Amino acid sequence: MAGRKINWLIYTALVGLIPAILRLLVWLVSRDNNADLLNAADFMIFGLVLHISIINEVQHFHDDALRSWKSFQNSISVAFISFYSCLLACYLLGEANPGLIDNQSIKLLSVTLGLVSFVLSYNVYNKVSKLEEA
Repeated sequence: MAGRKINWLIYTALVGLIPAILRLLVWLVSRDNNADLLNAADFMIFGLVLHISIINEVQHFHDDALRSWKSFQNSISVAFISFYSCLLACYLLGEANPGLIDNQSIKLLSVTLGLVSFVLSYNVYNKVSKLEEA
């Protein structure tokens, strides 16, 4: 069980955080620290990676007893992917037309959704690990 969670952490969560980690490194080595430490797009990418991973993970279960759980997880992931897509469109619109979109609100929503996605993804992988043990 622990091995699956470690793999999830490395291959999914850390890979999804690569843009944020790179931004942090750039921020740390820059002389004037002009770069934003947190960027909304980094958390959108993180959330998208997590939810695509959930969809990929649950598709491998063919047990009829898990059909409703699997459908629920897929539905939640599709909803979150839609939210992230909408946020990304707003973010891009705000980049093209400064002042049109409140970037702080987009950043707050992205970080919040990213944290919620992390918890959801962890819970899915926790259940998958337990099911594979049985």
